[in-house]
Amino acid sequence: MRKLKTSRQPEILDAALAIADERGLDALSMRAVAERVGVTPMALYGYFRNKDELLDGLVGRLLTGLVPDEPAPTWEARLSEMAWGVRRVARAHPAVFPLLLSRPSVSPDGVRVVDLIYQALLDAGVPEADVPRMERLLGTFVLGFALSEVNGRFTAASDRTRSRRGQGEFPAHRRLAAHLDRPSDWDAEFAADLADLLHLIRPST
Repeated sequence: MRKLKTSRQPEILDAALAIADERGLDALSMRAVAERVGVTPMALYGYFRNKDELLDGLVGRLLTGLVPDEPAPTWEARLSEMAWGVRRVARAHPAVFPLLLSRPSVSPDGVRVVDLIYQALLDAGVPEADVPRMERLLGTFVLGFALSEVNGRFTAASDRTRSRRGQGEFPAHRRLAAHLDRPSDWDAEFAADLADLLHLIRPST
């Protein structure tokens, strides 16, 4: 077994992410991560005191991937970049992604991303008192949409389910039958939904 250097925290998180990607969050433990890194479990406790802190670190690790090297010049572009980045993260790490909905951002990496969203909303002219609410509104939409995709709620099969429902004895479904039969373009729908949300912010500038 080897000793961990002070710069090894990213290595620990990368190992934890790899284990969760391969075997699911239930397989993630301090012992499993220590074995992957090649140290004793006790060597990890100087970095993460328990599994909860490790999971918090994973949240920050995922969120770090949303921040581009060069920030976009406008608040709309910065929020859009992060929103589309969430979908990429969800597709790359579907087993780990639900952590973003179940755990708050408390690690420095996670808080930094939330701070960038706050700043974009402030730059948009959102009143300070409304910024936390608008951040939650955006986050709930983006995270929920991405989770629906990776969990199978938004699929070709869900399109067929809506179409079958349209054949029943429900008046609104019958009226919308032609639209319910149409295959969904999830990229286009996400873009339209995001544009609608940004429009809610834009009038306050």
